[in-house]
Amino acid sequence: MATDAQPSAAAKPGLRKPVFVKVDSLKPGTYGHTLTAKVLEANDVVQKGGSGSGAVNPARQSRIAECLIGDETGTVLFTARNDQAWNVNTSVDCEAQFDFSFNFFCLPVDLMKPGATIILRNSKIDMFKGSMRLAVDKWGRVEVTEPGSFEVKEDNNLSLVEYELVNVADE
Repeated sequence: MATDAQPSAAAKPGLRKPVFVKVDSLKPGTYGHTLTAKVLEANDVVQKGGSGSGAVNPARQSRIAECLIGDETGTVLFTARNDQAWNVNTSVDCEAQFDFSFNFFCLPVDLMKPGATIILRNSKIDMFKGSMRLAVDKWGRVEVTEPGSFEVKEDNNLSLVEYELVNVADE
């Protein structure tokens, strides 16, 4: 017995608009943050070979970089990993006669150049040795955007604040 497909009364909801937050509003254990920030520093902290076969394959190397990023409200350390990769879409305008766009494969570690302005989508706060680190997992995204017009407030580094987990006993 076949049934006719009926249009549902409730239409599919559209995509939510991203809500951009500022660095000073980040709290431990939170996730889903979208923010625009400038890269101040980028340091490779771990670079390991691949499967231990003796030959180092650059495609299998694990790279982690700690980057100090910030906006007009403060700074925070961002952990960029090369196991998160995206196709980056870039639009190019050549002398105002030709406009074309192209996709290329890029790793977040390679995007983190001092002075670059980035957009982090669906980022989360990880705790490392009691301090906050911003990170992007497989559900997040890192994009390079046009240079921002804001000055970074470097004297408010949220990663320097040390947190301690305290369990409250029920009485």
